[in-house]
Amino acid sequence: MRAFTHRTARKIALVAAATATGLLLSACGTDEAGNTTHHGGAPADTSASASPSASASPTASVAGAAAGAFNDADVMFAQMMIPHHEQALEMAELADGRAEDAEVKKLVAAIEQAQDPEIQKMKAWLKGWGKPESAGHGGHGMAGMMSEQDMKDLAAVKGKAFDRRFAELMIAHHEGAVEMAEVERKNGRNATAKALADDVVRTQSTEISALRKVLDRL
Repeated sequence: MRAFTHRTARKIALVAAATATGLLLSACGTDEAGNTTHHGGAPADTSASASPSASASPTASVAGAAAGAFNDADVMFAQMMIPHHEQALEMAELADGRAEDAEVKKLVAAIEQAQDPEIQKMKAWLKGWGKPESAGHGGHGMAGMMSEQDMKDLAAVKGKAFDRRFAELMIAHHEGAVEMAEVERKNGRNATAKALADDVVRTQSTEISALRKVLDRL
């Protein structure tokens, strides 16, 4: 009876060990690269986590802004800033073949690099919010917007005359953008829209200072 009991206990112990080993193997395997993985295939060594840039893509940022809380001030900011930015890009395009001053050319490049992506962001927000891109006024009457005659006059000059006129008009244009952005900072609700307003105030205020220096020496 004692021998039987000993053999039975040993058998039970072996079965238990085998079962535990099987469970361990099912919980921890290896991926195709030979890395040990836990449930779901996640690497066992969590020190090599994904980079921040991989997890926070521009698309995710835009979607987050569209899905977040917003109010009428956010909508108006985007609807007004889109045509405002579009006109700044039209003014920048006129510099091609007309601008002479190196600083003006540098500012033109900065305006093109910053404002086109911002237009795309704001269009995505409005689409996500279920709002039209246009407020219905076509941008007329907004602070800093150029008239058709202003644009024709700018297109008609070259060299230093263009540089001077461009600086004068873009200062006024940027001041209008800063004014609208300040309203958004005060009255807006959407965090990402307000962050863009912060960028507009900071960036365009700096460019206004640079353009004034251009005027001082022309």
